[in-house]
Amino acid sequence: MSTLTAGDVLEPRTFTITRADLVRYAGASGDFNPIHWSDRVATGVGLPGVIAHGMYTLALVARAVEAWAGEGNLVEFGCKFTKPVAVPDDDRGVDLVVAAAVARVEDGRATLKLEVTCGEEKVLGLPTAVVRV
Repeated sequence: MSTLTAGDVLEPRTFTITRADLVRYAGASGDFNPIHWSDRVATGVGLPGVIAHGMYTLALVARAVEAWAGEGNLVEFGCKFTKPVAVPDDDRGVDLVVAAAVARVEDGRATLKLEVTCGEEKVLGLPTAVVRV
């Protein structure tokens, strides 16, 4: 996307996360930590219930950025994991919404200020991405 200008607000992307997605991600990543599949263990360590893998959440954010900027144009990416994404044990799951605004464009790169929410709560702190334009 070469027409990004500072101040542009990009169309939000929504991803639904289900327990089945967590099972698939665990198998692909090898991360079988029970906080990602057992309510008993998750609540036992103070979590609200089973939570999505942080790296799975981040991968969905990267998918949104690549949808906006085009495949292969993501050059920098970062955030702080500040709030877990609780995934209910039902068929509906939970929605993760990724929104972005273009903070600046210079030297052929655009810096995107991201907002990643689940429900009404921000789940990532200071998420930013730099993309080629």
